[in-house]
Amino acid sequence: MADVHYQDATRHYPGAATPAVDRLNLDVPDGEFLVLVGPSGSGKTTALRMLAGLEAVDDGGVFIGDTDVTHKPPKDRDIAMVFQSYALYPHMTVAKNMGFALKLQGTPERVINEKVANAAKLLELDPFLDRKPKALSGGQRQRVAMGRAIVREPSVFLMDEPLSNLDAKLRVETRANIAALQRRLGTTTVYVTHDQVEAMTMGDRVAVLADGKLQQVDTPGALYAKPANAFVAGFIGSPAMNLETVDIRDGHAKLGDMTVPVPRAVAGAAPALRLGVRPESLRLVGAGDDGFELSIDLVEELGADAYAYGSVRNGSADHRIVVRVDGRAAPTRGDVVRVAVTDADELHFFDPATGSRL
Repeated sequence: MADVHYQDATRHYPGAATPAVDRLNLDVPDGEFLVLVGPSGSGKTTALRMLAGLEAVDDGGVFIGDTDVTHKPPKDRDIAMVFQSYALYPHMTVAKNMGFALKLQGTPERVINEKVANAAKLLELDPFLDRKPKALSGGQRQRVAMGRAIVREPSVFLMDEPLSNLDAKLRVETRANIAALQRRLGTTTVYVTHDQVEAMTMGDRVAVLADGKLQQVDTPGALYAKPANAFVAGFIGSPAMNLETVDIRDGHAKLGDMTVPVPRAVAGAAPALRLGVRPESLRLVGAGDDGFELSIDLVEELGADAYAYGSVRNGSADHRIVVRVDGRAAPTRGDVVRVAVTDADELHFFDPATGSRL
């Protein structure tokens, strides 16, 4: 077991205008499940590959435990990696696939068989040890890839979007299995995904990256409740937080024909602010109640809940707003409804220039 430490770690590809990973400082304590999440091109996979030794570190350093592994080859880093593609040998059985790395290390056959059997039991792969990968489902192949990593008993597991090839139902089931397995093993794990729902449901902490820079690292609950900037606010949450630039007058922000109070310390920051409110912090109200009019463009029905997507006139332009509503009493496309903020304490304010939380 070991902790992981990025120290001003930078990767700058030749010919690129900006670094793929820019002075990343990040600590992963021993035994933690940390998820790196961000959109395409954010630098999350590059950061993982720098830790694995598959990408050069142009500046700064990477440490596993007390060891500086910045310039060590992958085989000397005591890590095991699970890729997006299962990378199984098609001509080998499940057992042979799982034990192959140990065989290359010269591990005795008896020890290999024992470790493979233990990992297979952990992953419920016992009935499939004599099968070849083509006879397995996608989820079973992913478990074999996990088993191959487990038998090596590494200090750190690295996972690069391991669920992206699975269908939606199997993805949900497998992510729960991986999270439970990691907690049983207690092995430090760094997991890369572009799926923020996956990140929020699996990680002890989540690190959000954008344009090669670390935006925020915190627990899933803290990221959701108190995003550090407008990017994190808009990226974390499904659907995303509603974000609108609003004018501040007399300590109030105006959205459509609704005004909401702005904390005194925030109101004096600038004449206009970026206002954020999550879909579940809005509610439908009656025609005579305080709120703003929303013209419904689309309703996404999900059973008990529904999401109403609509347009509100703010100044001279229409802006898209999403509201979570009761699925049993959802509006329909073309309706004009009145919407209010559930609680002013659930409003978020960001600097319109820098995006930083106010």
